[in-house]
Amino acid sequence: MQSQTTFTLSFWVNATRVKNNLVSVFARVTVNGKRANISLKRKVVLSEWDSKKGKARGNKQESRLLNRYLDLVKNRIYEAHDELVKEKTFICAQSIKARFLGEDSEEYSLLTLVDYHNTQMSESLTYGTLKNYFTTQKYIKLFLTKKKAQDIYLSQLTFRFLVDFEKFLRSYVPEDHQKKMENNTVMKHIQRLRKMVTLAYKMEWIDKDPFIKFKPTYIKNEREFLREDELQSIIEKEFEIDRLTLVKDLFVFSCYTGLSYIDVMSLNEDNITFGIDGGRWIITNRQKTNNKVKIPILPIAEELIEKYKGHIKTKKTKTLFPNISNQKLNSYLKEIADLCGIKKNLTFHIARHTFATTITLSNGVPIETVSKLLGHTKIVTTQIYARVIERKVSDDMKALKMQLSNGKEDLTKSHVI
Repeated sequence: MQSQTTFTLSFWVNATRVKNNLVSVFARVTVNGKRANISLKRKVVLSEWDSKKGKARGNKQESRLLNRYLDLVKNRIYEAHDELVKEKTFICAQSIKARFLGEDSEEYSLLTLVDYHNTQMSESLTYGTLKNYFTTQKYIKLFLTKKKAQDIYLSQLTFRFLVDFEKFLRSYVPEDHQKKMENNTVMKHIQRLRKMVTLAYKMEWIDKDPFIKFKPTYIKNEREFLREDELQSIIEKEFEIDRLTLVKDLFVFSCYTGLSYIDVMSLNEDNITFGIDGGRWIITNRQKTNNKVKIPILPIAEELIEKYKGHIKTKKTKTLFPNISNQKLNSYLKEIADLCGIKKNLTFHIARHTFATTITLSNGVPIETVSKLLGHTKIVTTQIYARVIERKVSDDMKALKMQLSNGKEDLTKSHVI
Protein backbone atom coordinates (compact mmCIF):
# COMPACT_ATOMS: atom_id res chain seq x y z
CA MET A 1 0.00 0.00 0.00
CA GLN A 2 1.25 3.46 -0.87
CA SER A 3 1.60 6.00 1.94
CA GLN A 4 0.79 8.98 -0.28
CA THR A 5 -0.48 9.38 -3.82
CA THR A 6 -1.25 12.31 -6.08
CA PHE A 7 -4.48 11.75 -7.95
CA THR A 8 -5.95 14.02 -10.65
CA LEU A 9 -8.70 13.68 -13.22
CA SER A 10 -9.14 15.65 -16.43
CA PHE A 11 -11.19 15.47 -19.63
CA TRP A 12 -9.68 16.05 -23.06
CA VAL A 13 -10.27 15.52 -26.78
CA ASN A 14 -7.96 14.08 -29.39
CA ALA A 15 -7.65 17.07 -31.70
CA THR A 16 -5.24 15.20 -34.00
CA ARG A 17 -8.03 12.91 -35.16
CA VAL A 18 -10.83 15.06 -36.48
CA LYS A 19 -13.55 13.45 -38.57
CA ASN A 20 -16.47 15.48 -39.90
CA ASN A 21 -15.34 18.23 -37.48
CA LEU A 22 -15.99 15.82 -34.54
CA VAL A 23 -13.44 14.59 -32.00
CA SER A 24 -13.57 11.83 -29.35
CA VAL A 25 -13.75 12.72 -25.66
CA PHE A 26 -11.49 11.00 -23.11
CA ALA A 27 -11.03 10.97 -19.34
CA ARG A 28 -7.44 11.02 -18.10
CA VAL A 29 -6.61 9.58 -14.70
CA THR A 30 -3.18 10.55 -13.34
CA VAL A 31 -1.62 8.98 -10.23
CA ASN A 32 1.91 9.96 -9.23
CA GLY A 33 2.57 11.19 -12.74
CA LYS A 34 1.41 7.95 -14.44
CA ARG A 35 -1.54 8.30 -16.82
CA ALA A 36 -4.41 6.10 -17.94
CA ASN A 37 -6.82 7.26 -20.63
CA ILE A 38 -10.44 6.14 -20.74
CA SER A 39 -12.48 6.44 -23.93
CA LEU A 40 -15.91 7.81 -23.00
CA LYS A 41 -17.51 6.82 -26.32
CA ARG A 42 -18.69 10.40 -26.84
CA LYS A 43 -17.92 12.96 -29.57
CA VAL A 44 -18.07 16.73 -29.66
CA VAL A 45 -17.62 19.45 -32.29
CA LEU A 46 -13.97 20.55 -31.98
CA SER A 47 -14.80 24.27 -31.93
CA GLU A 48 -17.30 23.71 -29.07
CA TRP A 49 -14.79 22.09 -26.73
CA ASP A 50 -13.22 24.18 -23.94
CA SER A 51 -9.84 22.56 -23.37
CA LYS A 52 -9.05 24.72 -20.29
CA LYS A 53 -12.25 23.82 -18.46
CA GLY A 54 -12.41 20.29 -19.87
CA LYS A 55 -16.04 20.50 -20.98
CA ALA A 56 -18.30 21.60 -23.83
CA ARG A 57 -19.02 25.32 -24.39
CA GLY A 58 -22.43 26.95 -24.65
CA ASN A 59 -25.97 26.07 -23.69
CA LYS A 60 -26.93 23.87 -26.61
CA GLN A 61 -28.76 20.70 -25.63
CA GLU A 62 -25.85 18.57 -26.96
CA SER A 63 -23.38 20.51 -24.81
CA ARG A 64 -25.55 20.31 -21.69
CA LEU A 65 -26.05 16.52 -22.14
CA LEU A 66 -22.32 15.93 -22.65
CA ASN A 67 -21.36 18.03 -19.61
CA ARG A 68 -23.95 16.24 -17.49
CA TYR A 69 -22.42 12.91 -18.58
CA LEU A 70 -18.91 14.18 -17.77
CA ASP A 71 -20.06 15.08 -14.24
CA LEU A 72 -21.44 11.57 -13.84
CA VAL A 73 -18.17 10.05 -15.05
CA LYS A 74 -16.22 12.32 -12.68
CA ASN A 75 -18.27 11.14 -9.71
CA ARG A 76 -17.89 7.46 -10.64
CA ILE A 77 -14.12 7.76 -11.08
CA TYR A 78 -13.76 9.47 -7.70
CA GLU A 79 -15.93 6.72 -6.16
CA ALA A 80 -13.62 4.12 -7.73
CA HIS A 81 -10.63 5.87 -6.18
CA ASP A 82 -12.31 6.06 -2.76
CA GLU A 83 -13.21 2.34 -2.90
CA LEU A 84 -9.59 1.39 -3.56
CA VAL A 85 -8.44 3.58 -0.68
CA LYS A 86 -10.92 1.94 1.71
CA GLU A 87 -9.84 -1.54 0.55
CA LYS A 88 -6.21 -0.55 1.24
CA THR A 89 -5.21 -1.92 -2.13
CA PHE A 90 -2.50 -0.70 -4.48
CA ILE A 91 -3.60 2.49 -6.21
CA CYS A 92 -2.41 3.50 -9.64
CA ALA A 93 -3.95 5.03 -12.74
CA GLN A 94 -4.62 1.60 -14.27
CA SER A 95 -6.25 0.21 -11.12
CA ILE A 96 -8.65 3.17 -10.95
CA LYS A 97 -9.45 2.74 -14.64
CA ALA A 98 -10.05 -0.99 -14.15
CA ARG A 99 -12.37 -0.36 -11.19
CA PHE A 100 -14.31 2.30 -13.14
CA LEU A 101 -14.74 -0.06 -16.11
CA GLY A 102 -15.54 -3.04 -13.88
CA GLU A 103 -12.60 -5.00 -15.27
CA ASP A 104 -11.01 -5.76 -11.88
CA SER A 105 -13.90 -7.98 -10.81
CA GLU A 106 -14.54 -10.19 -13.82
CA GLU A 107 -17.79 -12.18 -13.71
CA TYR A 108 -17.40 -15.85 -14.67
CA SER A 109 -20.26 -17.85 -16.12
CA LEU A 110 -21.38 -21.41 -15.39
CA LEU A 111 -20.43 -22.78 -18.81
CA THR A 112 -17.05 -21.00 -18.60
CA LEU A 113 -16.46 -22.86 -15.33
CA VAL A 114 -17.47 -26.22 -16.87
CA ASP A 115 -15.18 -25.67 -19.88
CA TYR A 116 -12.32 -24.61 -17.60
CA HIS A 117 -12.75 -27.68 -15.38
CA ASN A 118 -12.93 -30.17 -18.25
CA THR A 119 -9.88 -28.61 -19.93
CA GLN A 120 -7.75 -28.37 -16.78
CA MET A 121 -8.67 -31.87 -15.58
CA SER A 122 -8.14 -33.60 -18.92
CA GLU A 123 -4.68 -34.71 -17.82
CA SER A 124 -5.55 -35.85 -14.28
CA LEU A 125 -8.89 -37.60 -14.92
CA THR A 126 -9.26 -40.90 -16.75
CA TYR A 127 -11.04 -40.91 -20.10
CA GLY A 128 -14.06 -42.66 -18.58
CA THR A 129 -14.41 -40.14 -15.76
CA LEU A 130 -13.89 -37.17 -18.09
CA LYS A 131 -16.54 -38.59 -20.41
CA ASN A 132 -18.99 -38.53 -17.50
CA TYR A 133 -18.23 -34.84 -16.94
CA PHE A 134 -18.95 -34.15 -20.61
CA THR A 135 -22.31 -35.89 -20.17
CA THR A 136 -23.08 -33.67 -17.16
CA GLN A 137 -22.07 -30.66 -19.26
CA LYS A 138 -24.60 -31.72 -21.89
CA TYR A 139 -27.41 -31.84 -19.33
CA ILE A 140 -26.45 -28.43 -17.90
CA LYS A 141 -26.73 -26.95 -21.40
CA LEU A 142 -30.08 -28.65 -21.97
CA PHE A 143 -31.36 -27.29 -18.65
CA LEU A 144 -30.23 -23.76 -19.51
CA THR A 145 -31.94 -24.04 -22.89
CA LYS A 146 -35.15 -25.06 -21.15
CA LYS A 147 -34.82 -21.96 -18.97
CA LYS A 148 -34.33 -19.95 -22.20
CA ALA A 149 -30.86 -18.89 -21.15
CA GLN A 150 -27.64 -19.36 -23.09
CA ASP A 151 -25.61 -19.13 -19.89
CA ILE A 152 -25.73 -17.65 -16.38
CA TYR A 153 -23.18 -15.94 -14.15
CA LEU A 154 -21.85 -17.97 -11.22
CA SER A 155 -23.25 -15.29 -8.92
CA GLN A 156 -26.70 -16.38 -10.12
CA LEU A 157 -26.19 -19.94 -8.90
CA THR A 158 -28.64 -20.41 -6.05
CA PHE A 159 -30.17 -23.21 -4.04
CA ARG A 160 -33.28 -22.78 -6.20
CA PHE A 161 -31.18 -23.36 -9.34
CA LEU A 162 -29.90 -26.67 -7.91
CA VAL A 163 -33.40 -27.82 -6.94
CA ASP A 164 -34.72 -26.97 -10.43
CA PHE A 165 -31.76 -28.73 -12.08
CA GLU A 166 -32.41 -31.88 -10.02
CA LYS A 167 -36.09 -31.78 -10.99
CA PHE A 168 -35.11 -31.39 -14.67
CA LEU A 169 -32.80 -34.42 -14.52
CA ARG A 170 -35.45 -36.59 -12.86
CA SER A 171 -38.08 -35.73 -15.47
CA TYR A 172 -35.83 -35.73 -18.56
CA VAL A 173 -36.62 -38.45 -21.11
CA PRO A 174 -33.89 -39.04 -23.75
CA GLU A 175 -34.95 -38.86 -27.40
CA ASP A 176 -33.64 -42.39 -28.06
CA HIS A 177 -36.46 -43.77 -25.86
CA GLN A 178 -34.26 -44.74 -22.94
CA LYS A 179 -35.75 -44.72 -19.46
CA LYS A 180 -35.70 -41.73 -17.14
CA MET A 181 -32.62 -41.45 -14.94
CA GLU A 182 -32.57 -43.40 -11.71
CA ASN A 183 -32.05 -41.53 -8.46
CA ASN A 184 -28.34 -42.33 -8.11
CA THR A 185 -27.62 -41.27 -11.70
CA VAL A 186 -29.26 -37.91 -11.01
CA MET A 187 -27.17 -37.55 -7.85
CA LYS A 188 -23.97 -38.32 -9.80
CA HIS A 189 -24.65 -35.40 -12.16
CA ILE A 190 -25.37 -33.16 -9.17
CA GLN A 191 -22.17 -34.39 -7.52
CA ARG A 192 -20.08 -33.50 -10.60
CA LEU A 193 -21.64 -30.03 -10.75
CA ARG A 194 -20.85 -29.66 -7.04
CA LYS A 195 -17.18 -30.50 -7.59
CA MET A 196 -16.95 -27.87 -10.33
CA VAL A 197 -18.68 -25.23 -8.21
CA THR A 198 -16.37 -26.05 -5.30
CA LEU A 199 -13.44 -25.45 -7.65
CA ALA A 200 -14.89 -22.02 -8.52
CA TYR A 201 -15.31 -21.23 -4.81
CA LYS A 202 -11.69 -22.17 -4.05
CA MET A 203 -10.51 -19.95 -6.91
CA GLU A 204 -12.68 -17.13 -5.52
CA TRP A 205 -14.83 -16.93 -8.65
CA ILE A 206 -17.88 -16.92 -6.36
CA ASP A 207 -18.39 -15.51 -2.87
CA LYS A 208 -20.50 -18.33 -1.44
CA ASP A 209 -21.15 -22.00 -2.12
CA PRO A 210 -24.79 -22.62 -3.19
CA PHE A 211 -24.44 -26.29 -2.21
CA ILE A 212 -24.15 -25.58 1.52
CA LYS A 213 -27.83 -26.38 2.15
CA PHE A 214 -28.15 -29.01 -0.59
CA LYS A 215 -28.26 -32.60 0.70
CA PRO A 216 -27.80 -35.39 -1.88
CA THR A 217 -29.99 -38.46 -1.40
CA TYR A 218 -28.42 -41.71 -2.55
CA ILE A 219 -30.30 -45.00 -2.53
CA LYS A 220 -28.14 -47.91 -1.40
CA ASN A 221 -28.46 -50.62 -4.04
CA GLU A 222 -27.22 -54.16 -3.56
CA ARG A 223 -24.33 -55.00 -5.89
CA GLU A 224 -25.29 -57.66 -8.43
CA PHE A 225 -22.97 -60.68 -8.58
CA LEU A 226 -23.02 -64.28 -9.77
CA ARG A 227 -23.57 -67.19 -7.40
CA GLU A 228 -21.12 -70.07 -7.56
CA ASP A 229 -23.48 -72.21 -9.66
CA GLU A 230 -24.12 -69.36 -12.12
CA LEU A 231 -20.41 -68.72 -12.55
CA GLN A 232 -19.78 -72.43 -13.02
CA SER A 233 -22.42 -72.62 -15.75
CA ILE A 234 -20.51 -69.95 -17.71
CA ILE A 235 -17.14 -71.64 -17.15
CA GLU A 236 -18.44 -75.02 -18.37
CA LYS A 237 -20.33 -73.61 -21.37
CA GLU A 238 -18.60 -74.21 -24.71
CA PHE A 239 -19.21 -71.77 -27.59
CA GLU A 240 -18.63 -72.38 -31.28
CA ILE A 241 -18.45 -68.63 -31.98
CA ASP A 242 -14.99 -67.16 -31.31
CA ARG A 243 -16.26 -63.75 -30.14
CA LEU A 244 -18.40 -65.39 -27.43
CA THR A 245 -15.50 -67.56 -26.32
CA LEU A 246 -13.24 -64.50 -25.99
CA VAL A 247 -15.87 -62.56 -24.03
CA LYS A 248 -16.50 -65.55 -21.76
CA ASP A 249 -12.75 -65.88 -21.07
CA LEU A 250 -12.34 -62.17 -20.31
CA PHE A 251 -15.33 -62.25 -17.98
CA VAL A 252 -14.09 -65.35 -16.11
CA PHE A 253 -10.59 -63.85 -15.86
CA SER A 254 -12.08 -60.77 -14.20
CA CYS A 255 -14.11 -62.99 -11.84
CA TYR A 256 -10.85 -64.50 -10.58
CA THR A 257 -8.77 -61.30 -10.45
CA GLY A 258 -11.27 -58.55 -9.63
CA LEU A 259 -9.88 -56.31 -12.39
CA SER A 260 -12.17 -53.89 -14.24
CA TYR A 261 -12.64 -53.87 -18.01
CA ILE A 262 -10.10 -51.12 -18.71
CA ASP A 263 -7.51 -52.70 -16.40
CA VAL A 264 -7.88 -56.12 -18.06
CA MET A 265 -7.54 -54.57 -21.53
CA SER A 266 -4.35 -52.75 -20.46
CA LEU A 267 -2.53 -55.78 -19.02
CA ASN A 268 0.75 -56.80 -20.64
CA GLU A 269 3.69 -59.09 -19.84
CA ASP A 270 5.32 -56.38 -17.71
CA ASN A 271 2.39 -56.62 -15.28
CA ILE A 272 3.20 -60.28 -14.53
CA THR A 273 5.90 -60.78 -11.91
CA PHE A 274 6.88 -63.06 -9.05
CA GLY A 275 5.38 -62.11 -5.70
CA ILE A 276 6.51 -62.46 -2.11
CA ASP A 277 5.42 -66.15 -2.08
CA GLY A 278 7.40 -67.01 -5.19
CA GLY A 279 4.21 -67.40 -7.24
CA ARG A 280 3.12 -65.32 -10.20
CA TRP A 281 1.31 -62.08 -9.38
CA ILE A 282 -0.38 -59.31 -11.36
CA ILE A 283 0.94 -55.90 -10.34
CA THR A 284 -0.70 -52.91 -11.99
CA ASN A 285 -2.18 -49.48 -11.31
CA ARG A 286 -5.95 -49.08 -11.53
CA GLN A 287 -6.74 -46.57 -14.24
CA LYS A 288 -9.71 -45.20 -12.30
CA THR A 289 -7.81 -44.25 -9.14
CA ASN A 290 -4.16 -44.90 -10.07
CA ASN A 291 -3.92 -47.06 -6.94
CA LYS A 292 -1.49 -49.96 -7.19
CA VAL A 293 -2.98 -53.45 -6.88
CA LYS A 294 -1.06 -56.70 -6.33
CA ILE A 295 -3.04 -59.85 -7.10
CA PRO A 296 -1.78 -63.43 -6.77
CA ILE A 297 -2.82 -65.26 -9.95
CA LEU A 298 -5.32 -68.06 -9.27
CA PRO A 299 -5.09 -71.26 -11.41
CA ILE A 300 -8.07 -70.46 -13.69
CA ALA A 301 -6.71 -66.96 -14.40
CA GLU A 302 -3.28 -68.48 -15.09
CA GLU A 303 -4.78 -70.89 -17.63
CA LEU A 304 -6.49 -68.03 -19.47
CA ILE A 305 -3.25 -66.01 -19.65
CA GLU A 306 -1.46 -69.01 -21.16
CA LYS A 307 -4.34 -69.63 -23.57
CA TYR A 308 -3.90 -66.24 -25.27
CA LYS A 309 -0.11 -66.14 -25.20
CA GLY A 310 1.03 -65.76 -28.81
CA HIS A 311 -2.49 -64.98 -30.08
CA ILE A 312 -2.37 -63.06 -33.37
CA LYS A 313 -4.21 -60.08 -31.91
CA THR A 314 -2.14 -59.89 -28.71
CA LYS A 315 1.04 -59.79 -30.76
CA LYS A 316 -0.16 -56.58 -32.37
CA THR A 317 -1.41 -54.88 -29.18
CA LYS A 318 1.31 -56.39 -26.94
CA THR A 319 -1.40 -57.04 -24.32
CA LEU A 320 -2.28 -60.27 -22.48
CA PHE A 321 -5.69 -60.45 -24.16
CA PRO A 322 -7.17 -59.36 -27.51
CA ASN A 323 -8.82 -55.95 -27.17
CA ILE A 324 -12.56 -55.52 -27.59
CA SER A 325 -14.74 -52.47 -26.88
CA ASN A 326 -16.65 -52.35 -23.61
CA GLN A 327 -19.89 -51.79 -25.52
CA LYS A 328 -19.46 -54.93 -27.66
CA LEU A 329 -18.28 -56.93 -24.67
CA ASN A 330 -21.40 -56.09 -22.64
CA SER A 331 -23.62 -56.76 -25.64
CA TYR A 332 -22.12 -60.24 -26.09
CA LEU A 333 -22.44 -60.93 -22.36
CA LYS A 334 -26.22 -60.61 -22.79
CA GLU A 335 -26.05 -63.47 -25.31
CA ILE A 336 -23.94 -65.54 -22.94
CA ALA A 337 -26.41 -64.97 -20.10
CA ASP A 338 -29.30 -66.16 -22.30
CA LEU A 339 -27.41 -69.26 -23.46
CA CYS A 340 -26.45 -70.11 -19.86
CA GLY A 341 -29.96 -69.50 -18.49
CA ILE A 342 -28.86 -66.62 -16.27
CA LYS A 343 -31.67 -64.12 -15.67
CA LYS A 344 -29.47 -61.32 -14.31
CA ASN A 345 -28.48 -58.27 -16.37
CA LEU A 346 -24.96 -59.52 -17.04
CA THR A 347 -22.34 -56.78 -17.49
CA PHE A 348 -18.57 -56.96 -17.26
CA HIS A 349 -18.53 -55.08 -13.96
CA ILE A 350 -20.50 -57.94 -12.37
CA ALA A 351 -17.29 -59.97 -12.71
CA ARG A 352 -15.53 -57.60 -10.28
CA HIS A 353 -18.46 -57.90 -7.87
CA THR A 354 -18.36 -61.69 -8.21
CA PHE A 355 -14.65 -61.72 -7.32
CA ALA A 356 -15.38 -59.66 -4.20
CA THR A 357 -18.27 -61.84 -3.06
CA THR A 358 -18.41 -65.39 -4.42
CA ILE A 359 -14.66 -65.91 -4.95
CA THR A 360 -13.12 -64.16 -1.93
CA LEU A 361 -15.40 -63.02 0.91
CA SER A 362 -17.65 -66.11 0.72
CA ASN A 363 -14.57 -68.31 0.97
CA GLY A 364 -13.35 -66.70 4.15
CA VAL A 365 -10.85 -64.19 2.73
CA PRO A 366 -10.68 -61.31 5.27
CA ILE A 367 -12.31 -58.09 4.12
CA GLU A 368 -9.05 -56.18 4.64
CA THR A 369 -7.35 -58.47 2.10
CA VAL A 370 -10.22 -58.17 -0.37
CA SER A 371 -10.04 -54.38 -0.06
CA LYS A 372 -6.36 -54.43 -1.04
CA LEU A 373 -6.99 -56.82 -3.93
CA LEU A 374 -9.70 -54.53 -5.29
CA GLY A 375 -7.55 -51.43 -4.90
CA HIS A 376 -10.05 -49.66 -2.66
CA THR A 377 -8.78 -46.61 -0.77
CA LYS A 378 -11.36 -47.08 2.01
CA ILE A 379 -12.52 -50.34 3.54
CA VAL A 380 -16.02 -48.83 3.74
CA THR A 381 -16.23 -49.28 -0.05
CA THR A 382 -15.46 -53.00 0.30
CA GLN A 383 -18.02 -53.42 3.07
CA ILE A 384 -20.75 -52.79 0.49
CA TYR A 385 -19.98 -56.24 -0.90
CA ALA A 386 -19.92 -57.86 2.52
CA ARG A 387 -23.45 -56.63 3.26
CA VAL A 388 -24.97 -58.63 0.42
CA ILE A 389 -23.53 -62.03 1.23
CA GLU A 390 -26.38 -63.88 2.94
CA ARG A 391 -24.33 -67.05 3.08
CA LYS A 392 -21.66 -65.28 5.12
CA VAL A 393 -24.31 -63.95 7.48
CA SER A 394 -25.74 -67.46 7.83
CA ASP A 395 -22.31 -68.97 8.57
CA ASP A 396 -21.54 -66.30 11.17
CA MET A 397 -24.87 -66.89 12.92
CA LYS A 398 -24.29 -70.67 12.96
CA ALA A 399 -20.90 -70.08 14.57
CA LEU A 400 -22.55 -67.81 17.14
CA LYS A 401 -25.23 -70.44 17.91
CA MET A 402 -22.54 -73.08 18.46
CA GLN A 403 -20.60 -70.73 20.74
CA LEU A 404 -23.71 -69.94 22.77
CA SER A 405 -24.63 -73.65 22.97
CA ASN A 406 -21.15 -74.58 24.17
CA GLY A 407 -21.30 -71.84 26.77
CA LYS A 408 -24.66 -73.11 28.00
CA GLU A 409 -23.34 -76.69 28.26
CA ASP A 410 -20.30 -75.50 30.25
CA LEU A 411 -22.60 -73.59 32.59
CA THR A 412 -24.81 -76.69 33.07
CA LYS A 413 -21.80 -78.88 33.89
CA SER A 414 -20.54 -76.43 36.46
CA HIS A 415 -23.92 -76.52 38.25
CA VAL A 416 -23.86 -80.34 38.31
CA ILE A 417 -20.47 -80.35 40.02
